[in-house]
Amino acid sequence: MPATKAITIAQLQKAILPLQGFKPTMNTTAVDMGLGQIKNAFPNASFPLGAVHEFFCTGAENAAATAGFIAGLLAALMQNNGTCLWISSSRTLFPPALKFFGIAPDKIIFIDLQKERDIMWTMEEALKCDGLAAVVGEMQEISFTASRRLQLAVEQSRVTGFILRCNPRNHNITACVTRWKITPLPSMLEEDMPGIGFPRWKIELLKVRNGKTGKWEMEWASGGFRPVYQFASIVQTQQKKTG
Repeated sequence: MPATKAITIAQLQKAILPLQGFKPTMNTTAVDMGLGQIKNAFPNASFPLGAVHEFFCTGAENAAATAGFIAGLLAALMQNNGTCLWISSSRTLFPPALKFFGIAPDKIIFIDLQKERDIMWTMEEALKCDGLAAVVGEMQEISFTASRRLQLAVEQSRVTGFILRCNPRNHNITACVTRWKITPLPSMLEEDMPGIGFPRWKIELLKVRNGKTGKWEMEWASGGFRPVYQFASIVQTQQKKTG
């Protein structure tokens, strides 16, 4: 591709990003989500903040894994003493477990509602509050129109939203900037160490606006995300030294 044509395309992409909701500010560009190589899938190699992200899962096991991964993302968003709202109809998250991800449980306000339409309304209103670091809403179904209202809300407030859809009846199109699928992977114990190992996930980025989809294997260790192969290489190096 000629250099002039490549430059023109890059300039057009940069001009299109603000029209699609990617409007970085001083408050959002400074946040490092610690996702390593995954960030290269996003526009400008930066996790989209001030946007709504959608997560699909099936079954309690995958829902727990997805909540854990979201907690890792919240840890970065809440690092400056921020507050998050977590809205659901049947809370399954164990608040003290958030300490493992470096989150003080009292910094997340849980709102339990019975009807999904109430969850949707509460999430939309919460996303309009620029005093929050993030809002998480658990709902089975959401229409394109409803998701568009959420996206319009965050474009004004710059709050980041997460929708966790467990056992949805259909995978309809939404206005969310990304769509993810998180599934658990078997953990691995470090040599001679007790316990159950670090949480691991297979991360699938199914859709990302103006970015690239992909699959990765990550784990949460030492207060952040790291690729699974990183731990494997450390173990292999230690085994070679002692072998």
